[in-house]
Amino acid sequence: MRRGARRAPVRPSACSRVWQRSSYWVRLRCGRRGGAGMPRSSPARSVSPHPGAWWLWSLSLGIAATRTTNPLLLALLVVVSAYVVATCRRPAPWSHSYTAFLRLALAVLLVRLLFAVVLGSPVPGTHVLVTLPELPLPDWSQGIRLGGRLTAEALVFALYDGLKLATLLVCVGAANALANPHRLLKSLPGALYELGVAVVVALTFAPHLIADVQRLRAARRLRGRPDTGIRGLLQVGLPVLEGALERSVALAAAMDARGYGRTAEVPSRVRRTTAALTLGGLLGVCAGTYGLLTAEGGTYGVPVLLAGLAAALAGLRLGGRRTPRTRYRPDRWTTRSLLVAGSGAAVAAVMFLASVADPVALHPGV
Repeated sequence: MRRGARRAPVRPSACSRVWQRSSYWVRLRCGRRGGAGMPRSSPARSVSPHPGAWWLWSLSLGIAATRTTNPLLLALLVVVSAYVVATCRRPAPWSHSYTAFLRLALAVLLVRLLFAVVLGSPVPGTHVLVTLPELPLPDWSQGIRLGGRLTAEALVFALYDGLKLATLLVCVGAANALANPHRLLKSLPGALYELGVAVVVALTFAPHLIADVQRLRAARRLRGRPDTGIRGLLQVGLPVLEGALERSVALAAAMDARGYGRTAEVPSRVRRTTAALTLGGLLGVCAGTYGLLTAEGGTYGVPVLLAGLAAALAGLRLGGRRTPRTRYRPDRWTTRSLLVAGSGAAVAAVMFLASVADPVALHPGV
């Protein structure tokens, strides 16, 4: 070769090109700072428990709240749920819904006390706090009065009753703040997929709306424009409504592109069996839940509830054949998820056993 002549570029062989591409995808998958060939997983995904575990935990606390009117136990349930939400929730739009549920619970408690003051209470009492002007009512409205004597016993009974309902709302709010609705939708069986999509869209509408309002109000404050009053509400409400409509159109297009609503052919015999199992199971769940929540049905509540759950799950599994689908990353029930769900179930079981053994301790007198 003569001096100064340019060399021809050396083209890599087919094997070297395949090796370069495979090594690129391995680095992309495993990460440059990962372990020896171990893929990196999302920290939020690997650490956060299953969303179904959060719902089981919160519903178990709610069941425990329905078994007692002791204000100390109800306050303890509220404190525990608030601490778990404060330490375990993630920065997401739905995680800010716990404050709204706290306000709703406080409003329910105040309304229950107001009803006791205005409409009276069937609980007899001897300690009269105040006597309000009483409005006479016709004879057919027996048991209802407007005004009259307000006793301390009636007010305490209304406080206990309202605190029980408020605690139940707080427990449900904890589940909404902790459980990722998108992950929960992926975990639903195929028979409930369409219903789950509707529920998830409904649950995420308010958090996204609140996030849009906060973002627009912050932008108006940075520009020195008013964000309060009727004028500020109108100037913020129109962009929020426009964003909601655009999000709805994008969601509809995405659902249509993914084949939402398309079903597979299933024999009529399987459809009838699915309907019978699902309907019978749901009736059994309703009857068993009623038995658990009332003192008279404590004997038959647990077996009827378990039989109804088994029948409903079998029906949902058969109904899932109509909507075949695949999961890229299925959510696994890890040890942490089982511990979360088991802790809530243990609280509900302890309260149930305590209500059977010593019901007076869980329902203090007024």
